[in-house]
Amino acid sequence: MGLNIRAGVEPDPEPMVDINTTPLVDVLLVLLVMLIITIPIQLHAVNLEMPGRNAPPPLTPPQVVRLDVNPGPQFVWNDEVLADRAALEAKLRDAAGQAEVPEIHVRPHARAKYEAVAQALSSAQRAGLVKIGLVGSEQFR
Repeated sequence: MGLNIRAGVEPDPEPMVDINTTPLVDVLLVLLVMLIITIPIQLHAVNLEMPGRNAPPPLTPPQVVRLDVNPGPQFVWNDEVLADRAALEAKLRDAAGQAEVPEIHVRPHARAKYEAVAQALSSAQRAGLVKIGLVGSEQFR
């Protein structure tokens, strides 16, 4: 029976308890690249009907209706304050029923809520008006 003792030799090292994350990161990067490649490019396009370059100018200037949307919400139709949204919709239906449909220039106030402007635009669209424009965007710069 013998005992083997070596002088200056360390005992066996302790087992490593930390996980090696390098393979995990490599796999995640590969999956990220595959995801980027396979996702189709989304195009956010708005189809507009623009007049051609050779479009003749109109023979008569168009009738313009100025619709102001003030905070509150309060709608003003050509400097006439409307009582509520129902009065606005009645004015829009009357405008859509005219022989020469007017252009609606919507001018939102800087402190008007987005919801009120969206309501005015949706009411105009439901009434059948197609010549609608937003005016006064320089105040939002």
